[in-house]
Amino acid sequence: MGFLEDMQGTLDRGMTAARGAVSTVAGEQLGFVRGFGRMCQDGWELGYHERNGGNASYRLCDSDLASVQSFFYDTPSSWVPLGVTVPEMAGEYLLVTGSGKFLRNVQSNPVESAGIIEISAQGDAWRIVWGLKGGGRPTSEVGAHVAAHGVRKGVTGGKARVLYHAHPNALIALTSLVPADARTLTRLLWSSVTESVIAFPGGVGMLAWMVPGSSDLAQATARVMRDFEACVWQLHGVFASGEDFDGAFGLVNAIDKAADVYLRARAAQGGAANLPYSISDADLRATALAYDLPLNEDFL
Repeated sequence: MGFLEDMQGTLDRGMTAARGAVSTVAGEQLGFVRGFGRMCQDGWELGYHERNGGNASYRLCDSDLASVQSFFYDTPSSWVPLGVTVPEMAGEYLLVTGSGKFLRNVQSNPVESAGIIEISAQGDAWRIVWGLKGGGRPTSEVGAHVAAHGVRKGVTGGKARVLYHAHPNALIALTSLVPADARTLTRLLWSSVTESVIAFPGGVGMLAWMVPGSSDLAQATARVMRDFEACVWQLHGVFASGEDFDGAFGLVNAIDKAADVYLRARAAQGGAANLPYSISDADLRATALAYDLPLNEDFL
């Protein structure tokens, strides 16, 4: 009897391990997981993610949840306080990058570099239900992600599902030259590249430097993102929202390119801030009219 019990135990453990391996591979091949990985890889290749810099999250839709739920752990992790309370996010599931993880590894190894977390019924805690193997935890900015998701979910009627935080060189450099003022920064970006006003006609928000990962930063970012799709963190990077991965990544890319063009033009004339030629307010209004854009007139 003992021999048979031992054999059955060995078989059960083998079946559990095999099922776990199959679930891991299957989970990694889901479309939203692959899209998430590509966004992280694109950012890495552009230099947006030095070392373990930057993070990202995606709010699962019903079909995503249906496709992945069978791969969830039999026993989720313990609940961990968020540091903020976001009732609008109660019961939601987020695919998030891991704390201390390198975004260059998300595409090749998502089950260790990222994971899916469930938000509690009160919107004040998270637990891991898939991924983040080996004792991983969600990004240290998880509070900012959940708070901003709650806001963007509300103002877009649930359409916005992606949040992407990157450290673009040119944009960070530009924030060392201008005050932490959304209007000032937006006007520089709009006036430097024609496509800027098309990419972000509402402008971009901006916050003065704050301690990364703090609840203060999370709450301040959420407030800014009621009015803007992107919030620039002074001397740190940018936090951007989108309906999909292309939208969030493309917004960051457009903001950083405008910053880069402005800095190059400024350097070409010896560092003087006033450039001889730039896009005027009249030009911005004409572009907005031609493309039927919701231009932020407060910034003109």
